[in-house]
Amino acid sequence: MSIDIIIGAQWGDEGKGRITDLLAAETEIVGRYSGGDNAGHTVTVNGEVFKLHLIPSGIVHNNVTCLIGNGTVINPAVLLQEMDALTARGVDVSPRRLKISLNAHLITPAHIAMDKAHEADRGADAIGTTQRGIGPAYTDKTERSGLRAELFAEPEALADAIQLHVAAKNRVLTAVFGADPLDADVIAAEFAGYAKRLAPHLVNGPVYLDQALQDGRSILAEGAQGTLLDIDHGTYPFVTSSSPTVGGVITGLGVGPKHIGRIIGVAKAFTSRVGSGPFPCELEGEMAEWLRGTGDKPWDEFGTTTGRPRRVGWLDLVMLRHAVRINSLTEIMLTKLDILSGLPHINVCIAYEMNGKRVDYFPTNLDQLGQCQPIFETLPGWEEDIMDARKLSDLPENAQKYIAYVSESLGVPITYASVGPGRVQGVFVK
Repeated sequence: MSIDIIIGAQWGDEGKGRITDLLAAETEIVGRYSGGDNAGHTVTVNGEVFKLHLIPSGIVHNNVTCLIGNGTVINPAVLLQEMDALTARGVDVSPRRLKISLNAHLITPAHIAMDKAHEADRGADAIGTTQRGIGPAYTDKTERSGLRAELFAEPEALADAIQLHVAAKNRVLTAVFGADPLDADVIAAEFAGYAKRLAPHLVNGPVYLDQALQDGRSILAEGAQGTLLDIDHGTYPFVTSSSPTVGGVITGLGVGPKHIGRIIGVAKAFTSRVGSGPFPCELEGEMAEWLRGTGDKPWDEFGTTTGRPRRVGWLDLVMLRHAVRINSLTEIMLTKLDILSGLPHINVCIAYEMNGKRVDYFPTNLDQLGQCQPIFETLPGWEEDIMDARKLSDLPENAQKYIAYVSESLGVPITYASVGPGRVQGVFVK
């Protein structure tokens, strides 16, 4: 069997959780390969909304086993809160169904304190992180001073590691930022409690997945954030601290490229982002409110994790071509096509203008991107409500043409379009 991959093709928040839930119905294992609880995946099942941050979206399917891979960073307090909330709603999150890679790194209160201190110190130049300790945890990982989940199986080693870790962070917090020191004994006691509950979930992630492949089991890889937030290929420094692109799957789960099957890019029918940084297609005013919603529905454009209103704009094909190229996307699944219903005309960005010249590629240099002005193609819209559409022929002609135009422009088939927040509200195109 092969591993199918779900990749965010924009700035995150594309609806990857929705697509993971859709495809998980036909898979056996869902593996999360990157990010931490700064991610937010919303899944709606029979009108019931599940908001997930660390646990793979496939957990709401009883037949699916979920793995939190080694490329993630885990705040055990948040993970246990999420597990308890799912248990209360009748979802099985026992070690039989939820597994944690030994090599995943841990987020501590010290990481969170460092994150907040750094953002405050940046002032007007703040990156806009979620201040959940993600960046500092990944920094420790690359500095080879991080704490790994394997420590949950070794109580004495965990206690010693926490003491050293907090002492090191306290030196920086007090001397550099003038913050109060953290109590290492309190944190060590908290983590001892986490270890008792989470140790039974530990597995050697790469070995587990390799055996699953040998046994012919189907695997779906789920990531956090999106291509334009990749540490190497995104709008640096307004990016995440990991690789939510296809390369991050290989390192974040410990599998080889020969096992990769479908590489599915997920993109909204428009564009959104949270946080700072250039956004060539950004809209303001009435049209922005139309795309964003008012915040009274769980699927409106407000961050699942942060609650912050998302910046919104027209669909950016320059950005999507970048995602296709970086990830070798084999197909794209569109979400939120229904939000465009009722618009007489829909703009699509086909290129940029920078210093009087046409630019057909996505410049990751912020100064250059900030100078880019979108070049739009205007397509006819549709008035009809499409939320009851279940096959391509149910869609209005102009909605079908919109899908075909995007697919042809990108040179990649669009295989699915969601037309509402519910699990069944979608159209398979091919």
